[in-house]
Amino acid sequence: QVRLVESGGGLVQPGGSLRLSCTAPRAIFSVFAPWDMGWYRQLPGKQREVVATITSSGRTDYTDSVKGRFAISRNNYRKTVYLQMKNLTPEDPAVYYCNNIATPQDWGRGTQVTVSS
Repeated sequence: QVRLVESGGGLVQPGGSLRLSCTAPRAIFSVFAPWDMGWYRQLPGKQREVVATITSSGRTDYTDSVKGRFAISRNNYRKTVYLQMKNLTPEDPAVYYCNNIATPQDWGRGTQVTVSS
């Protein structure tokens, strides 16, 4: 199991932006680089849902509700996956997590995103 650490959440107004980061500080490059990674979000009492994915080769995909607003990227040398979020709406608040899509690791603590005026 590789520990995943999410950061970058916070409180923003509707229409605002945030950039989330997910690092695997103890992973080595050769372990992290081949992983297909995803960003997920979870509301209290609801299932965790995937919002964006990025393959080891950099191909990305998004759930419909975030297309055009969120962008996932990665830096394998830093063992980090990013989620740039723009035009945040009141439907986006949640705890955001990242994980290996094919072989999920233990879930990190996530990072809270709050959208409020």
